[in-house]
Amino acid sequence: MITWPCLLKLDGDDELVYLASPEQLNAECQALIWGQDDIVIDTQGHCFALKTGSNNTVELGLLPQTLNVQQVTELIQKHEFAQAQRCIIKIHFTSVQQAIEALAD
Repeated sequence: MITWPCLLKLDGDDELVYLASPEQLNAECQALIWGQDDIVIDTQGHCFALKTGSNNTVELGLLPQTLNVQQVTELIQKHEFAQAQRCIIKIHFTSVQQAIEALAD
């Protein structure tokens, strides 16, 4: 079961999209062209594949991959570097949930 909030990681792009809810996921995916290698990462580090569901909604399928806090921190560092907004050396988190919630701003 997915634990919100989540991050949307588009394949081949360092930008991450913060997702507070399933409704926000559907809204973001309507505006984006997403592919089979894009993933959603929840606050437990579980990874989910995006699939088209009924009524053009997005459904999530659990993947065998789980990310730890270091892996999520690295994704956020790349995201912040691409945005040129903060010093990536100072980015440190103690949990995946804390890392994801840092992008809520």
